[in-house]
Amino acid sequence: MSHLAIKDHDALLIVDVQNDFLDSGALPVPEGNKVIPELNQWIERVSAKDLPIFATRDWHPPNHTSFKDYGGIWPPHCIQESHGAEFPNTLALPKSAIIISKGTDPNKDAYSGFEGTDLGPLLTKMSINRLYIGGLATDYCVKATVIDALKLGFEVVVIRSAIRGVDVNPGDSKKAIEEMEKNGAEFI
Repeated sequence: MSHLAIKDHDALLIVDVQNDFLDSGALPVPEGNKVIPELNQWIERVSAKDLPIFATRDWHPPNHTSFKDYGGIWPPHCIQESHGAEFPNTLALPKSAIIISKGTDPNKDAYSGFEGTDLGPLLTKMSINRLYIGGLATDYCVKATVIDALKLGFEVVVIRSAIRGVDVNPGDSKKAIEEMEKNGAEFI
């Protein structure tokens, strides 16, 4: 784990760790399952300090614009109320976790957890300054969420062992990590 001490005004933000992005899902992220044990350690650590845990989820209507049938590039995934949209049982999310649903508008892609959600105002209201972020996928929703968090003035620490990428094009994840670092994210 990290040498960075978790302190007051920190929060854990888990990005899109949902069944459809795991090994047997509709849109599997290679080695996506490997983020779960890492994130569970962080959940335990952050819970022990009684700090907030947020979890974003794709929560798409069946006719979402990101789906191939509707002009997008992805197979249907994370459809509202489906098994694929659920968090896996192996992810030890506490009952107190704050769930942020994104991608709910059929006509809008939403890679960032801040896009079309109340995540930003919630974090501000709770006086959160720094976010520890892990989840799926490095080159899409993690990158977009990290960059938006930085733009909104939050400090961001990305948990390197708790992210995995899709790499539609080889090297996409590596580029995403470089872009996040260039924008001011710290990696541990």
